[in-house]
Amino acid sequence: MGMSLTIASILAESSVRHGDRTAVVLGPDHTTYRELWHGARQYAAVLRERGVEPGDRVALLLPNTTHFPLAYYGVLALGAVAVPVHALLKAEEIQYVLEDSGAKTLICAAPLLGEGAKGAELAGVPVLSVMDSPGGVTADTTVERIDELAAASEPVDGFVQREPGDTAVVLYTSGTTGKPKGAMITHLNVLMNVDASAMDSFVIGPEDVVLGCLPLFHTFGQTCCMNTAFRVGAAVVMLPRFDGLQALQLLVDEKCTIFMGVPTMYVGLLEAAKSSDLRPKLNSALSGGAALPLTVLERFAEVFGTKVLEGYGLTETSPVATFNQKSFEPRPGTVGKAIWGVEVEIAKAELDDRIELLATGELGEIVVRGHNVFAGYLNKPEATAAAIVDGWFRTGDLGTKDEDGYITIVDRKKDMVIRGGYNIYPREVEETLLRHPDVAQVAVIGLPDPQYGEEVCAVVIREQGASVTEAELSAWAKEHLAAYKYPRRVIFTDAFPLGPSGKVLKRELVTAYREDGS
Repeated sequence: MGMSLTIASILAESSVRHGDRTAVVLGPDHTTYRELWHGARQYAAVLRERGVEPGDRVALLLPNTTHFPLAYYGVLALGAVAVPVHALLKAEEIQYVLEDSGAKTLICAAPLLGEGAKGAELAGVPVLSVMDSPGGVTADTTVERIDELAAASEPVDGFVQREPGDTAVVLYTSGTTGKPKGAMITHLNVLMNVDASAMDSFVIGPEDVVLGCLPLFHTFGQTCCMNTAFRVGAAVVMLPRFDGLQALQLLVDEKCTIFMGVPTMYVGLLEAAKSSDLRPKLNSALSGGAALPLTVLERFAEVFGTKVLEGYGLTETSPVATFNQKSFEPRPGTVGKAIWGVEVEIAKAELDDRIELLATGELGEIVVRGHNVFAGYLNKPEATAAAIVDGWFRTGDLGTKDEDGYITIVDRKKDMVIRGGYNIYPREVEETLLRHPDVAQVAVIGLPDPQYGEEVCAVVIREQGASVTEAELSAWAKEHLAAYKYPRRVIFTDAFPLGPSGKVLKRELVTAYREDGS
């Protein structure tokens, strides 16, 4: 037996150190750390009765309510592996995750049972439900309620010890090609990420109140928000579904001190601030999940008086790799420096079989090495071997590193547009277009073109009431960008397709607009 380490100890320790403090706020309900750990161990008791053993995988299809941490820590207390499922998946997609992960059971919120129960049935996996169905009608009385069973159960005693390198969580990453892959995240991965965040990256302590609107089934919400807040005894205010005005109201009502969000949420808060004079007193605002446009960062500082600190990471890096940390001067437009105990470098993007590091300032693929690199993709040794080369994880993102160690993300390797032999980075074009007063949001993509191979196309959501035309916007961009970079095509839309973490799904835009030739 080596040394033991488990994520379950985060909640176990805080139930002792911060027992009477509020861990979770959901509407009028406040749950203390002691109550939450007691409840999680009651969930564990029910799962143990259902035959769940250390190392077994339990899938969670749950929104941002108190049930999420109860189930998550309940699974981990048994030494089992949590498999959070994206809440918007359809039955066949849920079936795939359940089968691929070899899940023993699915814990599903009643409002999600429509697809969840169907997916579980296809995969032959038993379901335990939580919560009432909308309208108080239980869709299926045969499904056992884990929350009701737990309330009547004697909690398990303590938690099962695990090795640091044991898998704790399997997170499915949306595959750009083919099926999603299950990233195996270890206990050590999460605990190191949490400690580096709490100690060195940003200021957080027991007095803090964090708005938890990031989906908890996603790595950013799970590790940076829930686990890090619980590690230090802070309170997490749950918002099951992000809405700008509602978020603004909660930030003020609950006296939140920390906001964590993805760029689309910052845009939502700025939009809400136009029609509301509510202004929370935030100590810090953290952004990740996708590149935060500089204009949004600047406007947020103006409107809310808070600097947004940007970080960078991926599911496979547990998730944080770099951050504009408290020990260093933040540099807007960068994602900061490598977190404590982690190396981040720039490598030649063209080489697949080896890592060749580049000199300071050169553009290449961002590679990461350290305690945050995941254990590999479940059942996919080839994909793992392609992703981790010489101990370095290849992110697929292009960027630069300056002489002070700050990383700047230029773009996704696969989002780059190649027009007539020139490399164009959509992010640069997007940053430029966002400075136009009539542009609210923009996504730049490459569309097939017979003459140039690809043509730059800007998909734009206009500001409310704005009437800028395609020709005007294209001409405006031409004044601000090199001739080969400006978008020859501009398409207006009302909404973008968004991924689980609020990222714009560019490949869906490409598919949509490639066909219509408009």
